[in-house]
Amino acid sequence: MAMKIDSMLCTACGDCESVCPTGAIIPHKGIFMIQADKCTECEPDHDMPQCLNACMEDGCIAPVD
Repeated sequence: MAMKIDSMLCTACGDCESVCPTGAIIPHKGIFMIQADKCTECEPDHDMPQCLNACMEDGCIAPVD
């Protein structure tokens, strides 16, 4: 499974990029995106994705459907 960033809610602050342990979060067209093939949802090292803890916008980052 992987996480995704809602492009309508992303403010391009970059807080999520700096905490991603796999480097899956990258700048893309003025905002950020998560590369699904690199995202591990921070398992097994953390209980929850670190980007969720860092993001200040409610609902901006969510699991891929």
